[in-house]
Amino acid sequence: MNFAAVVNHRSEDRRQGMPFFCAYHMGIRPGRRMNERRFSKGGAAYVDRYSNHLMFCVIGILLLSICDAVFTLRILANGGEELNWFMAVLIEDNVSKFIAFKLALTSLALILLVIHHNVRLTSKLYVRHLKYMILTGYSILIGYELHLLNLAAA
Repeated sequence: MNFAAVVNHRSEDRRQGMPFFCAYHMGIRPGRRMNERRFSKGGAAYVDRYSNHLMFCVIGILLLSICDAVFTLRILANGGEELNWFMAVLIEDNVSKFIAFKLALTSLALILLVIHHNVRLTSKLYVRHLKYMILTGYSILIGYELHLLNLAAA
């Protein structure tokens, strides 16, 4: 029998390296995986693409966080008191430090929550549900702060 030798004619690896900034990272270009590939109990499931309503929730939380910082400063200007001692120290030191730290902390927490949004916490509670709870809590907090500002104006 005559067997021909298999020769590798590839000059380089066909897989390309991912650039530092990729359109997939920002959701500009959709990936292929939207849901968990397999049902895995207790294991984390990560996807390439996130749903639009999840991104709207994240943007809403960031906007409400900005409103919370602004309303907190207005309440303090009207004679209110910051109950969070760490934020009170930041406000006394520098207002721009307070806003930068608040937004950075919120943004980093949201990034971690978005990355792990398919992780199951209990049998029916996923991390993605926490984002909706945070959005609801921030909405209630903004309503309370607006109420306090109305009382201070009266």
